[in-house]
Amino acid sequence: MSEPVRGKVEWFKDYQFIGRIADDKCSVILGEGGISPMKLLLLSVAGCTAYDVVMILQKMREPIEGLEVEISGERREEHPRIYKKVHLHYRVYGNVKEEKVKRAIELSQDKYCSASAHVKLSGAELTYSFEILPEKGRD
Repeated sequence: MSEPVRGKVEWFKDYQFIGRIADDKCSVILGEGGISPMKLLLLSVAGCTAYDVVMILQKMREPIEGLEVEISGERREEHPRIYKKVHLHYRVYGNVKEEKVKRAIELSQDKYCSASAHVKLSGAELTYSFEILPEKGRD
């Protein structure tokens, strides 16, 4: 059985809170002047699936050179204002095969990404799209 994850959120001032997971080296500012908990939830989903997709493509020996995951969410009007729709757009860089990218995303969304599973279990419609680009643009 795995150990429980422990953390703490502490009121800092006004409507600002500092959150930290025990044993982690960083903290997050929640509320005014920081990120809202519901926006952090979206970033958690994007981060979770990004991790999966990179790892899966590397295990498939695909030459991935970069990945960006854009996420958007629509919330209900009534309380609790949970997400009713979430869309992920994956931008994969490198000479990778389309079918491998699709398979990596499917594995993440259907099997590995716990954050996505939580959002789906709340009843949200989760959709995704992707594009493959040869190299990351230079600004």
